[in-house]
Amino acid sequence: MSAYFISGASSGIGRELVRLLAARGETVVAAARRIEELEALAAEAEHLAGAVHVFELDVTDPAAVDRVVRMADQVVRGIDVVVVNAGRGGGKPIGTGAFEENRAVLDTNLIGALAQMETAVSLFRDRGRGHLVLVSSLAAWRGLPGSAAAYSASKTALASLGESLRIELQGSGIDVTVLRPGYIQTPLTARARPPLSTSITKGVGAILDAIDRRAEDVAVPPWPWRPLGWMLRRAPERLLGRFSDGRSGRRARVR
Repeated sequence: MSAYFISGASSGIGRELVRLLAARGETVVAAARRIEELEALAAEAEHLAGAVHVFELDVTDPAAVDRVVRMADQVVRGIDVVVVNAGRGGGKPIGTGAFEENRAVLDTNLIGALAQMETAVSLFRDRGRGHLVLVSSLAAWRGLPGSAAAYSASKTALASLGESLRIELQGSGIDVTVLRPGYIQTPLTARARPPLSTSITKGVGAILDAIDRRAEDVAVPPWPWRPLGWMLRRAPERLLGRFSDGRSGRRARVR
């Protein structure tokens, strides 16, 4: 069995991933800002085969990230897999006076992720093994317009960091996986009501399968997001404006 650290574990993909891992007997550290939600999750998991430890964590605080990841590493006697999952939607079109909202998206999805990566890779380098999993997005394949711009940019940068690390760490015993989920039914996508959305059970099941396989860079679930990702990468720019929820002009965000 392995020990997993999962950020953003209080809801959505992170929460479901904790449940699935605990159900099969793994040791899981669940971290997020909402400690009450984490404690409820741990209580739900008490009857499962695995163990769930919870830590309050705001990933936009780099010092807290380093402290919590290292504490968790000691508690479980060595983290094997770090899942950088904490993410934030929101954001507004650039030039509409929403600088702070867009910066908050980047602070969580990119700077917060970088802080987690820094500590995780440091620990993995010391022991010569480990698995870093970055939850990027299908939106990382193209620069999406409007209120999706900051989100798309943050996830693109995260995927690029993952690729850079994977090249650097070849032969080190440290694996790097970049996951690109499509529309999975989570609180992050609930308001947008995106088309072709995948259930949380199916979506996170595919994510766990990709983690187990130590996939390098993969759309999840493969169907329909692998072919749709291929189309997205090649679509004319004039078609990208259709990534909208059709109700308020608000762009639908892809996890």
